[in-house]
Amino acid sequence: MDWPESTLPQALFPSFTGKEDGHVPLFETLQPAWSLLDPSNPKGLKAQMNGLEGMSTKDLPGVTVIGEDVIIEPTAIVESGAYLIGPCYIGPRATVRHGAYVRQYSWICADAVVGHATEIKHSVLLPGAKAPHFNYVGDSILGAGVNLGAGTKLSNLRNDGKEVHVRLNGQRSGSGLRKFGAILGEGCALGCNSVTNPGVVLGCNNTVWPNVTVTGIHGPDVQHQ
Repeated sequence: MDWPESTLPQALFPSFTGKEDGHVPLFETLQPAWSLLDPSNPKGLKAQMNGLEGMSTKDLPGVTVIGEDVIIEPTAIVESGAYLIGPCYIGPRATVRHGAYVRQYSWICADAVVGHATEIKHSVLLPGAKAPHFNYVGDSILGAGVNLGAGTKLSNLRNDGKEVHVRLNGQRSGSGLRKFGAILGEGCALGCNSVTNPGVVLGCNNTVWPNVTVTGIHGPDVQHQ
């Protein structure tokens, strides 16, 4: 189907150029942003990360590294007690704090933050995005300047395990993905203990109040309370 402009990467991540520091994933401009999360997409997150070459893992005392292709830029900070499973990428000046759990195909771009007791899996934190404490980020993309409040969870799997649908103007459409968390446009701020249901897309500068659960596709500058 022809997805609305509000679901395209250029609407959700307007400041992203693809030329930022370190390595960044590249989006298909005419496809919805979640196409990057399709494991079968030859231009998707998995395929792009598997193609990263030419860098070695930084040796960090007290950090558990499992598997191959855990790539950490020299200026990144990874605190003792973090647990990293490859393949994953930690970009320039990014911070991974004590107790963080970074799983396969996590792409943490420059200046992003993965905080204490936060779990990241098959997701992208674009430059400057923050999941700073007690967050779950699964099969999701966070734009520049996004901040998750403590305890915020981006749910990525339906209870029945079937295909995740997206909701737009009351209509449900298949995303093509069994696991799909949230796409958060630049500048979104989610309050403590908020939850996004599978398949949420929030436009730039959405605000979600604490303890609120969000469903569906939303344009920019929406307040969820």
